[in-house]
Amino acid sequence: MILSKIAVIINAGAGCGYAPDWAQQLEAKFAAVGLDAAITLAASGADMIATAGQALRDGAPIVVAGGGDGTINAVASVVVGSGTPFGVLPLGTLNHFAKDLNIPLELDAAIANVAQGVPHQVDVGEVNGRIFLNNSSLGLYPDIVRDREKQQRRLGRGKWLAFSWALVAALRRYPFLSVQLKLKDAVHARRTPFVFIGNNEYLMEGLNIGERERLDGGQLSLYVAQRPGRLGLLKLALHALFGKLSQAKDFDVLTATDLEIATRHRRLRVATDGEVTVMNTPLQYRIRPAALTVLVPAPAPSGE
Repeated sequence: MILSKIAVIINAGAGCGYAPDWAQQLEAKFAAVGLDAAITLAASGADMIATAGQALRDGAPIVVAGGGDGTINAVASVVVGSGTPFGVLPLGTLNHFAKDLNIPLELDAAIANVAQGVPHQVDVGEVNGRIFLNNSSLGLYPDIVRDREKQQRRLGRGKWLAFSWALVAALRRYPFLSVQLKLKDAVHARRTPFVFIGNNEYLMEGLNIGERERLDGGQLSLYVAQRPGRLGLLKLALHALFGKLSQAKDFDVLTATDLEIATRHRRLRVATDGEVTVMNTPLQYRIRPAALTVLVPAPAPSGE
């Protein structure tokens, strides 16, 4: 049975080497699982956001985002709070959000999940009005992302080569950030190269390093590095990139439903799901419980 058109918004720069008829191929894949899909290959984040907004106004029964975590964030930022089911096609490199929700990483299986999955309400984090599905960070990581993007634009370097050079530059600068963390009626002063705020709690032990058991716990998790040396900075950068913070030592770990981060800087670079924005301080973080309805695989019947 064909349903009314769902909106499928794909990051055209996601690196999949799209053929000219790829949108038609994708439409056929959705039709095969009983869904009539309006496919948009978006050229920019602004296009993704505009398309998602129009889809909601048109009453699309499902809005689907295809790309990496930044793309998923951009489309989700429009869908959040609407109650409209949100589908995910993980077409990026790391796909943390999809992995933590057990959404299939293979395209055909992810499309089948949009048709057959069950709605599950998850929390989203928010900082100064901007949402994040995975995490936000200050200090070392946003600086590296900014430098990496500059090198990609100006020098035409690939993502990983540019990241390596940006990391070397950060290690030379050996940056530290003085912050005041206000949460649960207490103030914690820290001088640190790295502050990480997660949407729900990241596992810090066992084999599931850097993953989250749940995205509906109603808590932000806060990890603050304690003055590591240059080798420690290198490890922190790599752990942040791959979501493997549990391999990093010497962290303060706190949880809260909301918190404020103040610094002597009036404006600060803040990463949210890998995208960097300059924000006014103090930074106001909060959790938005059950704000996004995501289509996830149905749980296996008991006894399996």
